[in-house]
Amino acid sequence: MEKLLKLNHRIPALTERRWMRYLIFSFLYLAQGAPQGMIFLGIPAWMAVNGKTPGQIGNFMAFIIIPWTFKIIFAPLIDRFTYIPMGKKRPWILFGQLGLVASFIALAYVPDPVNHIDRLMWVAFIVSCFGCFQDIATDGLAVDILPEDEQARINGLMWGSKIIGTSVSLALGTWLLNTYGFTTSFLSLALLIGIIFFIPLLVRERPQDKLFPWQSKKLVPFAESTFRQGTGTMIRTLFVAFLGKRSILFALFAFVYCVADGFLEGLLPIFTVQALGWKNDTFAQFYSSANLIGGIAGMIIGGILVDRFGKVKMLKIYMLSMLLVIVAYVTMHNNWSNNAFTSAFFIIYRLYFVFSTIAICAIAMECCVKVVSASQFTLYMMISNMGSVVGAKMIGPVKDHFTWEYTLLVFAVLTVITFISFILYSQSRQSEVVSEFTLTNNFSPANIELRNNK
Repeated sequence: MEKLLKLNHRIPALTERRWMRYLIFSFLYLAQGAPQGMIFLGIPAWMAVNGKTPGQIGNFMAFIIIPWTFKIIFAPLIDRFTYIPMGKKRPWILFGQLGLVASFIALAYVPDPVNHIDRLMWVAFIVSCFGCFQDIATDGLAVDILPEDEQARINGLMWGSKIIGTSVSLALGTWLLNTYGFTTSFLSLALLIGIIFFIPLLVRERPQDKLFPWQSKKLVPFAESTFRQGTGTMIRTLFVAFLGKRSILFALFAFVYCVADGFLEGLLPIFTVQALGWKNDTFAQFYSSANLIGGIAGMIIGGILVDRFGKVKMLKIYMLSMLLVIVAYVTMHNNWSNNAFTSAFFIIYRLYFVFSTIAICAIAMECCVKVVSASQFTLYMMISNMGSVVGAKMIGPVKDHFTWEYTLLVFAVLTVITFISFILYSQSRQSEVVSEFTLTNNFSPANIELRNNK
C-alpha cells in the first residue's frame, strides 16, 4: 500500500496538467459509454430479434431512461455531500462505477430474460441509476476544474470516448450474447468497467487530496469552505441561476433536441431488424462502425470546429444537414435493402449526434455556476433525458399509425421543431452573465438574479 501511495503522489493531479485532464476524462467517458451500448441498443435489438413488438421495446427503453430524469434529485446530493479530503466529485465517481459493476453482475443472472422482460427491465433500471450517478459526478468534475478555453476541445474528446465505449460494448457484447449467452455477455461488461474503475481510484482531483480515506497523512482539502454551503442557499442559487431567460430557452432547445434523438435512436434497432430483415449482430456491427467513425471524428475535429466557427453557427449547420439527409434517405427508400446505403445513413447520423452534442454540452457548461455546477449542468441534462423518454414513448404509437417511411419522417418534423427552438436561443448574453458572477465569486441568489435580469 505504501508503494501505491508513493506512486500516486508522483502522478500529477487533474488540476496540474492539461494532458492529464484530456486523458482521464476520456477514460471516464469511455466507462460511461460501455454500459449504454448494450442497455440502450444491444438489448432492444436482441428483443426485436426475439419477436418483441415496437411498443414493448419502446416501453423498455423509456423505462430505463427514467433514472436519467432523476438527475435533478441526485445532483444536489453530489454537490452538497461528499468526502472532501478525497475530492469533491471523485468519491461519487467511484461509487457510481462500483454500482455499475454490481448491477451488471445482477443483470447477467436474470433468469430466462427473454420471457421475464419485466424483471430484466427493473435490473436494467438499476444499472441506469448507477450510470446516472457516475455521469453527474463526471460532468460536475469537468465543470469544476476545466478552464473555459479547454471545454470545447475536451467535450470533443469526452464524447468521442463515450461513443467508442458504446460502440465497443455494443459490438463485443452482442457477439458474446449470440455466441456464449446472456450471462457471459454482461459479466464481461462488468469486468471491463471494473478495470476502468482503477483509473479514478489512483488519480486525484487536486494535489492536496487524499488517495484513500484511511490515508494517515493529513492533507488540507482545496478551498473546502467554497464547497460548504447550506442546502437552502444552494437550492436558491440553483433556482435563480437556472431561471435566466437564455437558460430557459436553452433548456427548451435541449428537450426538443432529445425528443428527436430519443425517437430515432430507439427506432433504428427495430427498423433494421423488423423492416430490413437484419439480425441483431448485423445491426450491432453496422451501428458500432458508424458510432466509431462518429466518435473518432468528434475526438479529432468536433471540438476544433466549435472553437473555430462557434457553437451557434455549427449547430445550425449540423441540424440543417441532418434534415436534408433524413428526407433524402426516406425519398430513396428503394435503396434500403442495400446495406451500404443504410450504413452510410448510420454514419451521417452518428456524426451529427456527436458533433452537435459536443457543442450543446459546451454551451451548457458555460451557463453553469461553479458552486452548483453538478446540479445546474444536471438540470439541463435531466430536461434533455426527459425529452429522450418522450421520444422513446412515441415509437409505438407512431409506428402503429404510419408506414416506415412516414415514421422516419416524424424525425424530420422533430428536427425542424428543434431548429426553430434553437433560433429562439442566444447563448452569448447568458454566458456573459455566468462569467461575471463566477469570476467575482458573488454567488448569492440576489446577485445572480440581478445579473440575469439586466
